[in-house]
Amino acid sequence: MGVCGERLCRPPQTPLSPNMETELFTHPELNREVTAIGGRYFWMKEGRLPFGGREVLYLVGCAVLDTTCCGVGGFGCALVPGFVVEWKSAVSPDGRPVSRVERIRDEATQAEIRRLLRATEPVHQVTFL
Repeated sequence: MGVCGERLCRPPQTPLSPNMETELFTHPELNREVTAIGGRYFWMKEGRLPFGGREVLYLVGCAVLDTTCCGVGGFGCALVPGFVVEWKSAVSPDGRPVSRVERIRDEATQAEIRRLLRATEPVHQVTFL
């Protein structure tokens, strides 16, 4: 190979956490109802939230609890798979996009992301994988 500059030979640097553990996340189909034991839910939006020089992958959904023994209800929720490491870099066997994420385990970081999502999305519950 010929001589090349650093920008061509090295992948772009991403600010990663020390001892980073990554995993694959298969993106769900949006607006597809999923039946659960107490009712049903669906993911209606996928987003990326800028945070500390990185991006947080999140899903916004709605749950309806109408087959429980103790009443009916519903709520908006968010699921946070983690920081984006590779965005839709692969495809699952059933054709769904797959990203590589780093789970967010730090409680202070989770609290701040939870606060930001509740301020910008119609959600009550924010869950981290």
